[in-house]
Amino acid sequence: MKLFWRKGYRASSLSDLLDEMKIGRGSFYAAFGDKRRLYLECLNLFAERTAAIVQKTRDKYPPMDAIRYFLQHSLNHGEGSKAGFGCMAVNTVIELAGVDDELAAAASAWLSKLQALFEDCLCEAGYSPARAAEYAAYLMLVNEGVRVASRCKLPHRQSLEAIDTALRLLQAAPR
Repeated sequence: MKLFWRKGYRASSLSDLLDEMKIGRGSFYAAFGDKRRLYLECLNLFAERTAAIVQKTRDKYPPMDAIRYFLQHSLNHGEGSKAGFGCMAVNTVIELAGVDDELAAAASAWLSKLQALFEDCLCEAGYSPARAAEYAAYLMLVNEGVRVASRCKLPHRQSLEAIDTALRLLQAAPR
Protein backbone atom coordinates (compact mmCIF):
# COMPACT_ATOMS: atom_id res chain seq x y z
CA MET A 1 0.00 0.00 0.00
CA LYS A 2 2.77 2.46 0.89
CA LEU A 3 4.49 1.93 -2.46
CA PHE A 4 1.29 2.62 -4.41
CA TRP A 5 0.50 5.54 -2.10
CA ARG A 6 3.94 7.06 -2.57
CA LYS A 7 4.50 6.39 -6.29
CA GLY A 8 1.00 5.97 -7.68
CA TYR A 9 -0.50 3.12 -9.65
CA ARG A 10 1.19 3.62 -12.99
CA ALA A 11 4.68 4.38 -11.62
CA SER A 12 4.70 1.26 -9.40
CA SER A 13 6.09 -1.51 -11.57
CA LEU A 14 5.61 -5.19 -10.90
CA SER A 15 9.34 -5.38 -10.09
CA ASP A 16 8.90 -2.58 -7.53
CA LEU A 17 5.99 -4.45 -5.95
CA LEU A 18 7.87 -7.76 -5.82
CA ASP A 19 10.89 -6.05 -4.23
CA GLU A 20 8.72 -4.18 -1.72
CA MET A 21 6.77 -7.30 -0.71
CA LYS A 22 9.81 -9.58 -0.93
CA ILE A 23 7.92 -12.23 -2.89
CA GLY A 24 8.34 -13.91 -6.25
CA ARG A 25 6.28 -13.37 -9.38
CA GLY A 26 4.41 -16.69 -9.01
CA SER A 27 3.48 -15.92 -5.40
CA PHE A 28 2.30 -12.49 -6.42
CA TYR A 29 -0.03 -13.80 -9.12
CA ALA A 30 -1.29 -16.60 -6.86
CA ALA A 31 -2.07 -14.19 -4.03
CA PHE A 32 -3.31 -11.12 -5.89
CA GLY A 33 -4.07 -12.04 -9.49
CA ASP A 34 -2.67 -8.85 -10.96
CA LYS A 35 -1.38 -5.40 -10.11
CA ARG A 36 -4.76 -3.75 -10.63
CA ARG A 37 -6.55 -6.07 -8.21
CA LEU A 38 -3.81 -5.53 -5.62
CA TYR A 39 -4.16 -1.77 -6.07
CA LEU A 40 -7.90 -1.97 -5.47
CA GLU A 41 -7.29 -4.01 -2.30
CA CYS A 42 -4.77 -1.43 -1.11
CA LEU A 43 -7.16 1.42 -1.87
CA ASN A 44 -9.89 -0.34 0.11
CA LEU A 45 -7.50 -0.94 3.00
CA PHE A 46 -6.53 2.73 2.95
CA ALA A 47 -10.23 3.72 3.04
CA GLU A 48 -11.00 1.29 5.88
CA ARG A 49 -8.10 2.57 7.98
CA THR A 50 -9.02 6.18 7.34
CA ALA A 51 -12.68 5.50 8.21
CA ALA A 52 -11.53 3.92 11.47
CA ILE A 53 -9.48 7.04 12.27
CA VAL A 54 -12.50 9.24 11.56
CA GLN A 55 -14.74 7.09 13.75
CA LYS A 56 -12.24 6.99 16.60
CA THR A 57 -11.88 10.77 16.35
CA ARG A 58 -15.68 11.23 16.37
CA ASP A 59 -15.93 9.06 19.48
CA LYS A 60 -13.26 11.07 21.29
CA TYR A 61 -14.05 14.71 20.41
CA PRO A 62 -17.04 17.02 19.94
CA PRO A 63 -18.07 17.18 16.25
CA MET A 64 -16.20 20.32 15.14
CA ASP A 65 -13.09 19.32 17.09
CA ALA A 66 -13.27 15.88 15.45
CA ILE A 67 -13.24 17.48 12.00
CA ARG A 68 -10.32 19.73 12.98
CA TYR A 69 -8.37 16.84 14.48
CA PHE A 70 -8.90 14.63 11.42
CA LEU A 71 -7.92 17.35 8.96
CA GLN A 72 -4.84 18.40 10.93
CA HIS A 73 -3.54 15.01 12.00
CA SER A 74 -3.91 13.17 8.72
CA LEU A 75 -1.69 15.51 6.71
CA ASN A 76 1.34 13.18 6.85
CA HIS A 77 3.88 15.97 7.11
CA GLY A 78 7.10 15.70 9.01
CA GLU A 79 9.57 12.88 9.21
CA GLY A 80 7.22 9.89 9.31
CA SER A 81 7.02 7.02 6.87
CA LYS A 82 4.11 8.67 5.00
CA ALA A 83 5.41 12.24 4.94
CA GLY A 84 4.38 14.00 1.76
CA PHE A 85 2.26 11.12 0.41
CA GLY A 86 -0.98 13.13 0.41
CA CYS A 87 -4.16 11.05 0.42
CA MET A 88 -4.14 7.80 -1.54
CA ALA A 89 -7.77 8.30 -2.63
CA VAL A 90 -7.17 11.88 -3.81
CA ASN A 91 -3.95 10.78 -5.52
CA THR A 92 -5.87 8.01 -7.29
CA VAL A 93 -8.54 10.35 -8.62
CA ILE A 94 -5.90 12.78 -9.86
CA GLU A 95 -3.77 10.08 -11.48
CA LEU A 96 -6.44 7.82 -12.92
CA ALA A 97 -9.51 9.91 -13.83
CA GLY A 98 -9.96 9.36 -17.54
CA VAL A 99 -7.31 6.62 -17.52
CA ASP A 100 -8.87 3.92 -15.35
CA ASP A 101 -12.35 5.12 -14.50
CA GLU A 102 -13.14 2.10 -12.31
CA LEU A 103 -10.22 2.72 -9.95
CA ALA A 104 -10.90 6.47 -9.98
CA ALA A 105 -14.58 5.76 -9.18
CA ALA A 106 -13.58 3.51 -6.27
CA ALA A 107 -11.47 6.33 -4.84
CA SER A 108 -14.24 8.87 -5.46
CA ALA A 109 -16.72 6.61 -3.67
CA TRP A 110 -14.52 6.63 -0.57
CA LEU A 111 -14.18 10.42 -0.74
CA SER A 112 -18.00 10.65 -0.91
CA LYS A 113 -18.21 8.54 2.25
CA LEU A 114 -15.76 10.87 3.97
CA GLN A 115 -17.90 13.82 2.91
CA ALA A 116 -20.93 12.08 4.43
CA LEU A 117 -18.99 11.65 7.69
CA PHE A 118 -18.21 15.38 7.69
CA GLU A 119 -21.88 16.06 7.04
CA ASP A 120 -22.88 13.88 10.01
CA CYS A 121 -20.44 15.78 12.25
CA LEU A 122 -21.86 19.10 11.09
CA CYS A 123 -25.42 17.94 11.79
CA GLU A 124 -24.31 16.84 15.26
CA ALA A 125 -22.79 20.31 15.73
CA GLY A 126 -26.20 21.89 15.11
CA TYR A 127 -26.10 22.77 11.43
CA SER A 128 -29.30 22.21 9.45
CA PRO A 129 -29.15 19.23 7.07
CA ALA A 130 -29.01 21.54 4.03
CA ARG A 131 -26.19 23.64 5.51
CA ALA A 132 -24.36 20.54 6.71
CA ALA A 133 -24.41 19.12 3.16
CA GLU A 134 -23.20 22.41 1.71
CA TYR A 135 -20.45 22.84 4.29
CA ALA A 136 -19.35 19.20 4.08
CA ALA A 137 -18.79 19.68 0.34
CA TYR A 138 -16.71 22.77 1.16
CA LEU A 139 -14.70 20.82 3.76
CA MET A 140 -13.97 18.16 1.16
CA LEU A 141 -12.49 20.80 -1.12
CA VAL A 142 -10.34 22.00 1.76
CA ASN A 143 -9.41 18.41 2.61
CA GLU A 144 -8.47 17.56 -0.96
CA GLY A 145 -6.54 20.81 -1.34
CA VAL A 146 -4.42 20.28 1.75
CA ARG A 147 -3.75 16.67 0.68
CA VAL A 148 -2.46 17.82 -2.70
CA ALA A 149 -0.49 20.59 -0.98
CA SER A 150 1.04 17.97 1.32
CA ARG A 151 2.11 15.95 -1.70
CA CYS A 152 3.61 19.10 -3.24
CA LYS A 153 5.60 19.71 -0.03
CA LEU A 154 3.76 22.93 0.86
CA PRO A 155 4.92 23.99 4.31
CA HIS A 156 2.87 22.25 7.01
CA ARG A 157 2.08 25.61 8.61
CA GLN A 158 0.26 26.78 5.47
CA SER A 159 -1.96 23.70 5.42
CA LEU A 160 -2.77 24.15 9.11
CA GLU A 161 -3.63 27.80 8.49
CA ALA A 162 -5.97 26.83 5.63
CA ILE A 163 -7.73 24.32 7.88
CA ASP A 164 -8.03 26.86 10.70
CA THR A 165 -9.45 29.46 8.32
CA ALA A 166 -12.00 27.02 6.90
CA LEU A 167 -13.18 26.00 10.35
CA ARG A 168 -13.32 29.61 11.56
CA LEU A 169 -15.51 30.46 8.56
CA LEU A 170 -17.80 27.52 9.33
CA GLN A 171 -18.09 28.53 12.99
CA ALA A 172 -19.28 31.98 11.87
CA ALA A 173 -21.53 30.66 9.08
CA PRO A 174 -25.31 30.32 9.38
CA ARG A 175 -26.42 27.06 10.86
